[in-house]
Amino acid sequence: MAHVQTVLGPIEPSTLGFSLPHEHTQIALWHIQDRWDYWQLTRDRAVILEELARYRAAGGSGLVDLTLPGVGRDPTWLRDISDASGLHLVMGCGWYRTAYYPPETRIDRRSVDDLADELVGEIEDGVGETRVRPGIIGEIGTDKPWVSPAEERVHRAAARAARRTGLAVTTHGVLSDVGLAQLRIFEDEGLDPARVIIGHADSYPVLDHHLAIIDRGANMEFDFLGMPWKAEQHGEDRTVDRLLELLARGHVDRILLSQDVCHDTQLKRFGGNGYTYLIETFLPRLRSAGVTDLEIETMTVANPRRLLTIG
Repeated sequence: MAHVQTVLGPIEPSTLGFSLPHEHTQIALWHIQDRWDYWQLTRDRAVILEELARYRAAGGSGLVDLTLPGVGRDPTWLRDISDASGLHLVMGCGWYRTAYYPPETRIDRRSVDDLADELVGEIEDGVGETRVRPGIIGEIGTDKPWVSPAEERVHRAAARAARRTGLAVTTHGVLSDVGLAQLRIFEDEGLDPARVIIGHADSYPVLDHHLAIIDRGANMEFDFLGMPWKAEQHGEDRTVDRLLELLARGHVDRILLSQDVCHDTQLKRFGGNGYTYLIETFLPRLRSAGVTDLEIETMTVANPRRLLTIG
């Protein structure tokens, strides 16, 4: 039976409305020695529920939390937050990128099939005693503009688990065309590109790159929307132009939009845009530029629903 797997259990796909497909409700990136990205998104339950209440009041229905083992994945937290907020939360699975692979997972000492078996076990039986089941694989990423040997092993395991379970795979790769290298690995493993989301497309605004992803049948995600840092702010005009070009070429069914909230400064409580920027600011901007309500609904409702539907 076709369904979307949320942290509270399977739901009928048609009940999933407006969704943010690439987010976090808590994460910690500060614990790795000699890393520059000492970030965190608070685990303050009251603060996060306040932020999510704004999102739901603005029309939000679903949110995909891609926090993985090694950076703070907590199925019990997600189950509680979903229950308290009334939102459909979907949990990711897999391993993020080299710097954040949990040492106990022993990525470099295990076969691809062994890693895939672990993912399939979570997807079919839930995570440990929590029994909370993932609804997507990812975000599966790269640390650099290339795929390292350990990362290739994880990408292949993700693809094999996706083929066995029907889950989609969503990726992390920034400031380069590494998304095409990720896609090549998935294709080599026999994964249908239609079940792949190449993330952070707005960090590498090269039209030929975007078209190459689409031409191979994969999906692409513009998910740095509303970020408070200057580079992303100045790049948003370019993102609008790129979206208009892709929509004019008829690619609405391959585009997803999100905000990647992963730092305290992105929350409204601390002066950021919260989880409502897409609804309140960015989509009105697209409408003013001529994007239709049907195109917006396709990108924010139909496409996430399709990728999250299993079976």
